[in-house]
Amino acid sequence: MIRNYVKISLRNLIRNQAFSAINIAGLALGMASSLLIFLWIQDELRIGTHYPNAAHLYRVMEHEITDGQIVTDDNTPGILADELKKQFPEVVYAAGFSGGEDHVLSVGDKVARQSGCFVGTDWLTMYSIPLVAGSVKTALNSPTSLVISKKLAEIYFGNAQAALGKSIRFDNRNDYQVTAVFENQPAHSPDQYDFLLNWEGYLKREPWLNKWDNYGPGTRLQLRADADPNRLNAKLKTFLKGRNKDIGPNFNIEMFLQPETEAFLYSNFKNGHRDGGRIDYVRLFIIVAVFVLFIACINFMNLATARSVKRAREVGVRKVVGAERSSLIGQFMGEAMLLTTLSLGLAVGLVMLVLPVFNQLTEKHLALPVDQPVFWAALVGLLIGTGGVAGSYPALFLSSLNPVRVLKGALRFGASAQLFRRGLVVFQFVLSMLLISGTVVIYQQLRYIQTKNLGYDRENLISIPSEGEIAQKFMLFKAELLQSPGIQAVSSMQTNPLYNGNTTESVSWTGKDPSAVISFNNTAVGYDFAKTLNVKFIRGRDFSPDFRTDSTNYLINEAAARRMGYKDPVGQPLTFWNKPGKIVGLIENFHFNSLHDPIKPLIIRLANRPFGNILIRTQPGQTKQALASIEALYQKLNPKFPFTYSFVDTEYEKLYRSETVVGTLSTLFAVLAIFIACLGLFGLAAFMAEQRTKEIGVRKVLGASVSSIVTLLSQDFLKLVLIAIVIASPLAWYAMNRWLQGFAYKIDIDWWVFALTGLLSVGIALLTVSFQSIKAALMNPVKSLRSE
Repeated sequence: MIRNYVKISLRNLIRNQAFSAINIAGLALGMASSLLIFLWIQDELRIGTHYPNAAHLYRVMEHEITDGQIVTDDNTPGILADELKKQFPEVVYAAGFSGGEDHVLSVGDKVARQSGCFVGTDWLTMYSIPLVAGSVKTALNSPTSLVISKKLAEIYFGNAQAALGKSIRFDNRNDYQVTAVFENQPAHSPDQYDFLLNWEGYLKREPWLNKWDNYGPGTRLQLRADADPNRLNAKLKTFLKGRNKDIGPNFNIEMFLQPETEAFLYSNFKNGHRDGGRIDYVRLFIIVAVFVLFIACINFMNLATARSVKRAREVGVRKVVGAERSSLIGQFMGEAMLLTTLSLGLAVGLVMLVLPVFNQLTEKHLALPVDQPVFWAALVGLLIGTGGVAGSYPALFLSSLNPVRVLKGALRFGASAQLFRRGLVVFQFVLSMLLISGTVVIYQQLRYIQTKNLGYDRENLISIPSEGEIAQKFMLFKAELLQSPGIQAVSSMQTNPLYNGNTTESVSWTGKDPSAVISFNNTAVGYDFAKTLNVKFIRGRDFSPDFRTDSTNYLINEAAARRMGYKDPVGQPLTFWNKPGKIVGLIENFHFNSLHDPIKPLIIRLANRPFGNILIRTQPGQTKQALASIEALYQKLNPKFPFTYSFVDTEYEKLYRSETVVGTLSTLFAVLAIFIACLGLFGLAAFMAEQRTKEIGVRKVLGASVSSIVTLLSQDFLKLVLIAIVIASPLAWYAMNRWLQGFAYKIDIDWWVFALTGLLSVGIALLTVSFQSIKAALMNPVKSLRSE
């Protein structure tokens, strides 16, 4: 019997090639989209979870309670790790961590900028970093120890074994000895680095980190397997209370632990509570995958139902000769599973074909994990789930047909069946419109971000690191650059113009409440700072070499002036880090952090030497010429360091790379969803036209025009689309409004977004239905009425 069913299924596939092709293509596209999203989500979920001890690894986080608000981050004192290990028996290993910095490593004439970290001696053990040369016990024991990746060992020395014991020059200042070589970090590791340096050496290099009231690096812990992190959290809450006496009695920082397995996905905190992060995008794409797959399944149902009249007599004959309903359900479900299996094979092929492009788009290294049982389990689940959902309604519907009515040729469907099919179409278009309107809003927000005035001009602005001899020769470098063609202004800035994480509470002014703890962002700049960034002064002036006292004077932004209560702050006293001075300039607010965050109070001081970044503004249209001048002069004054630069506007776009990827993927999946939904609408149009063939014939005999018949057949579908618009619009507004809450600066969702979505949906529906409507309207009424 099964063999007979297979034969019948194959014959139907071959006999109805167009119908089969549409069905297979729709399901294949839906499943391919779901597979791509599955691979992306799997990669996101495994970040930070691949370590053998992942279940016992934690990051130390801090709630900083200032100015009535709670700011959460992972900045801790540099001496915290060793102290926690001493004080708490639950802590097996502890290590400080300062990463994400590029440094110049040189061996002879091999000079290159590499990314590395300073870490505690327990780091390699905690994270089970595999070594290809050297010993874990001695790898980071000395302040001059250097552990490098296998990749760096091959670049500088040829292989890992040859690297052991060799010296590498670090930033042309110190020589470090290679004590171990580790395997290259996997792409899904949350901490990416090519070398590691000893923590004690870092504390000597940055002595300010040896105080309890200074925060900057991170701290990682590994707890005992039987330790209760909640009990340790209770102890950590007040751990810093007595160790911050220099700041004052109202200073309050509460520490807590965040599992390493959650750190990547749950990175956002709002007023002391976890508030999403990358997990929001994971949830979003789970919803998108379900939407697209449901639309594909509904498409299958509608197409199968549209062809049901062709199979009705077959069902009637089978029932007359004794076939039970259960066997008929099995037959049609088998056919659905056969189509789904073919679609799944095509989907896997599509995924393999587009995966390189998908990887480039998402900046990942995804591959089909054919060696993992979970992948095959996912494929089987996708096959059974899709086949079961797609084939269930057609199987139940066809098996329920009355054989007497079918064999008499009186096949008509009741109101409940029609309502169900129309409900499927409404559901399809609701899902499709949610994706379309979401894509429009995401595009608008990204466009808003890209074009928003940040308060300074990021165009034609170049940033280069201030390092090596260029810092000592900065005045000469600046003077010669200003004489070069294409250079408009030169200055320096301690922090990146796009990101300033430096904060302090050590600020006082006239009228300040002595019990208040208020946090200010701060940075140090060189002369011509305002001219180089093109920030605007409301009152006062920029720092100038004509005023010797500027070394203790300050600039503030509008947010700082409001927080201090100054209406006219210029000339008012201000004490910063116990250094009294005066405010000499009030500048307009400008964005020095992500648009996810509001502009915060900022204090700017004059740097006694350039450090951090050198900022260079070029003349519009002369960037290429200016870069050549900058590189030539840089290599002349700083020959031991490679010349590297970045455009501030390009770096700005990178800040919102995640949102850009989400927008692009949403657009692609929205287009796929609409295409698949149109296939379903096409199927339902064919079904309804087939059901009303004789009605159309009678109308034509009575004189109905082609246009009136097309209108008659189309208006039912337009009603369904209008219902979908009414349902989808408030749902889309709610969902996108929730997404926009993650931005401090955002667009307003305009009514026309939903009007545009509705018009697109109506237009697409009309185009899809019109083919079948016109075909039915042009049919010869003699043929349609002949059976009567």
